[in-house]
Amino acid sequence: MNRLVRNLDEFRCEKKITQQSLAYILGVAFSTVNRWLNNKTQPSRIQEFHIKKLLKNYGRSES
Repeated sequence: MNRLVRNLDEFRCEKKITQQSLAYILGVAFSTVNRWLNNKTQPSRIQEFHIKKLLKNYGRSES
């Protein structure tokens, strides 16, 4: 799991956000988030942009 996805998962757990809710927030399918968190795929560049934006809005570093 890359650092950005690991940070996203830590954020999700801290805020008690479900994978389904996180998918909704990021505008992707639940299965997409699930594949990221299970290290099956990596986010695209545009998805990385949205993840970084979300983390920044909540005061978290992306790395």
